[in-house]
Amino acid sequence: MKTQTPSRRDFLKNSVAAAAIGAVPYFTWTQRAFANADANDRPRMGLIGLGGMGTGDGIAHARFADILAVCDVDTRHAERAQKSEKIGKGKADLYTDYRKVLERNDIDVVGIDTPDHWHSKIAIEALQAGKHVFCQKPLTLTLEENQLIRRACDRYKDKLFFVGTQQRAQADLFLRAVNMVQKGLLGDIKKITVGINGSDVGGPFAKSQPPKELDWNAWLGQAPAVDYIEQRCHNNFRWWYEYSGGKFTDWGAHHIDIAQWAMNCDQRGIGPVEIDGTDAKHPVPYKDGYPTVDDCFNTAHDFAIKCRYPNGVLMVVTSRGENGILFEGSKGRMFVNRGKITGKPIEEKWDEGKLGPEDLAKLYKGKPFESHKQNFYRCLREGGLPVSDVYSHLITMNTCHLVAIAARLNRVIRWDAQAERIDGDDQAAAFASRPRRTGFDIPVV
Repeated sequence: MKTQTPSRRDFLKNSVAAAAIGAVPYFTWTQRAFANADANDRPRMGLIGLGGMGTGDGIAHARFADILAVCDVDTRHAERAQKSEKIGKGKADLYTDYRKVLERNDIDVVGIDTPDHWHSKIAIEALQAGKHVFCQKPLTLTLEENQLIRRACDRYKDKLFFVGTQQRAQADLFLRAVNMVQKGLLGDIKKITVGINGSDVGGPFAKSQPPKELDWNAWLGQAPAVDYIEQRCHNNFRWWYEYSGGKFTDWGAHHIDIAQWAMNCDQRGIGPVEIDGTDAKHPVPYKDGYPTVDDCFNTAHDFAIKCRYPNGVLMVVTSRGENGILFEGSKGRMFVNRGKITGKPIEEKWDEGKLGPEDLAKLYKGKPFESHKQNFYRCLREGGLPVSDVYSHLITMNTCHLVAIAARLNRVIRWDAQAERIDGDDQAAAFASRPRRTGFDIPVV
């Protein structure tokens, strides 16, 4: 009997809900097959944020989905994507206000590639509008936003929420490392060094009028209203705490994620109990955790932040040394980054015969191993949690934000992972949230 392929509307409506009751169907599926599926089976997508990362993601999404709308507060970005034969193909509608995308009933999925400080608001409003969500990392700007996102995902369980942490889809590198640690092949893990390099240093920068194509007020969103500085915007936004968390969230969202995943510490109620930020330097003077100048990059550029976990593991998040993750266990050491995986356990193949399809499927939450975007569209079609799920990512972001707070205050802070709060330090606890400009608040669902 031939399997009946569900229509686009049917699978988008029912796929994630099916997972909740354990009725997750499996289809014979390949990237090429789905990318060339009948139009009735291709999701209809709107892309929000089309800078460098958004353009790359947009090209990848267009292999699986029909791009109906492109949106960016910089019309140069939106027009480039609209005209691109690999994204909008001259047919996608162009917007500068993301709300126009969310209002459309003919859009099933949104891709969010805005600067970090816009992620949570757009993602939650997309869920409210009945859309499935693909959102780039780092997902949140604050600890409070982590909780707001979780509440929204709990409320809209029938919607798929996927985070752009592509390292979770690198089998020969990061998945191999996670598998080796989780299987105990390195023995008891004693220390993990997470190398994320330091933030860029620069300034003072000139203030000027924004380009006519850019809606600067909209770009700022929830962040404080300030004069336009070219280096605040687009790619360089990540070197300002107003919009991001520097390398703590930019690369921490990747490497801290892998480290905690390997330790099975990426679940709610788990996290570091103590974060020591006394060894951290910023490129500008600070007072009470805030930069005292407004025309220079201000995120930490030289640091070694120590995170202690209840299981005794010490994780050091550092700008010094090589970018990547060093696991040190009672039996051996292993280093992994995007270019290599090394160490005696690797050279001697301690995991030989222990990283097969079943092992990879376990890491993929029951799905077969495949590329990052393939996993997203498979879960959209079949249901179930993706490998880059929102819930584990929020635990990663808890740690990333705690590291940043400890660094900004240059002191030790303590974290109650069960209650998700900073204990015994009112000043540090105040960094869990930020004031938002009127008109740019984030929905509480």
